[in-house]
Amino acid sequence: MGEHGTWFDYLNRFSWWQKFDHWAQGVLGRKAGLKMFATGWTLTHVLITLVVVAFVTWGALAFFKGTKSADKGIVPPRTMNLRNFFEYMAESVYGLVEGAMGEKHAARFFPLIGALFMFILFNNLFALIPGFGAPTDTLKTNVGIALAVFLLTHFYGVKEHGLAYFKHFLGPSPALIPLMLPIEIISHIARPLSLSIRLMGNMMADHKVVMSFFALVPVLVPLPFLLLGLLVCGIQALVFCTLAMVYIGMAIEHEEH
Repeated sequence: MGEHGTWFDYLNRFSWWQKFDHWAQGVLGRKAGLKMFATGWTLTHVLITLVVVAFVTWGALAFFKGTKSADKGIVPPRTMNLRNFFEYMAESVYGLVEGAMGEKHAARFFPLIGALFMFILFNNLFALIPGFGAPTDTLKTNVGIALAVFLLTHFYGVKEHGLAYFKHFLGPSPALIPLMLPIEIISHIARPLSLSIRLMGNMMADHKVVMSFFALVPVLVPLPFLLLGLLVCGIQALVFCTLAMVYIGMAIEHEEH
């Protein structure tokens, strides 16, 4: 198994998978005229994402099951388990959302930010497990979640202010419209682009460093870089979600009069 190999490469031995992969490539693969970079077709990032979604769903069900216990989930289990871990994660993310968006909006936007944080964090962390990769080191995954944040930002803005939301694109006075309108449009379009590339670049660099030291000295030496990789994975999920909260907060805020 090479540097970019995963356990899912063994699926190529099965004829049914080869047929499905060939069909998916014909439907989803980029055409020659649209290619920006030379890259091979793969569904690995999709398969790893499905594993991440299954794991997070498992944890969420454990969390939900705890709330249905006799003590209503108030008393934590005596030993550390999956339920404890996800309770701690949920409490931490809720505190993050409350600190960034205020108590008024915390409950409203916690499901979105919490889902984003869990999804990005575990996608990042899976690459530190031998035989797996990080879907977040590709633009395929990152552009999808960045566009979701972009669309939801304007959805919440319109929901909060109505069509008057778009007035902030025009600037404070009619004389500034020719200047402010293109600036605002470009700045908003740059948001999903910056979110995608920042996450991809940091995760690609982090995992490249870890793999390089594993290839040189596979015993003990990579451990400090694995610990550093854990830190980078958490920070990148935190940065993405913090920026998402900032964008949404700016969209729903009301002007002071």
